[in-house]
Amino acid sequence: MKTWKKALCFALCLLPVGVIGGWLTAEMTVSSVDTALLESAAQQLGSPEAVKALTAASGAFYTVFCAFFGYLLAEKIGLMRPFRFEKAVVIRVFLIAALGGAVFSLDAWTFARWIPELKETYEAAGSFEMTVWIASVLYGGITEEVMIRLFLMSGLALIGWKLFFRKEEQLPLKVLIAANILSALAFAAGHLPATELMIGELTPLLLIRCFLLNGAAGLLFGRFYRKYGIHYAMLAHMLFHLVSRTIWLIALP
Repeated sequence: MKTWKKALCFALCLLPVGVIGGWLTAEMTVSSVDTALLESAAQQLGSPEAVKALTAASGAFYTVFCAFFGYLLAEKIGLMRPFRFEKAVVIRVFLIAALGGAVFSLDAWTFARWIPELKETYEAAGSFEMTVWIASVLYGGITEEVMIRLFLMSGLALIGWKLFFRKEEQLPLKVLIAANILSALAFAAGHLPATELMIGELTPLLLIRCFLLNGAAGLLFGRFYRKYGIHYAMLAHMLFHLVSRTIWLIALP
């Protein structure tokens, strides 16, 4: 089968994930934004449901677009691995991701103590909401990995290779590492709009928190993508959310 056909099949397989994850993320976003902001958006689009539908449609589009072109880019740089799981690698990824998720969960007892508005968001995180959990797994674990690692990181690596090391027959490791760092920074920055919606304004402490926590997680997911394949990055990202949310569910009042 030709590469573009494989890429198309891959993208279409992820379409349901994009639709469901996008819709649930829209539900989660709409419920967390300021009422006045939601009413303003609803007036422009017609209704709150239209706001959700547009948000969900955007998520589905980005998933399919980035899955298709990300697959092609990953093939170009030699990072598109077979979608199968090896026991030894799964155990390694599981342990590292579980530890990472536990460290990430400490945000509720560190930065949340210094940022009162953030503390309020963790009061809701201490209860079980199926919508939030599924959205975290599907959108966070799969769609974000397709957009940031498979598409963006692969694209940055290909550009760096062709611009600075075109004489090299294989993609240099240092280019991949640089692409991982840049994509991790973009991954962290991508969380800033949602943070601003929840908190109201971006402060220096919030910026430090975002780039420290999300940036470090992005570096880890990028390393898994580089070493083992995008499916292991997805697995690690999903575990991050599941572990951290489980800790909040058990430990938060």
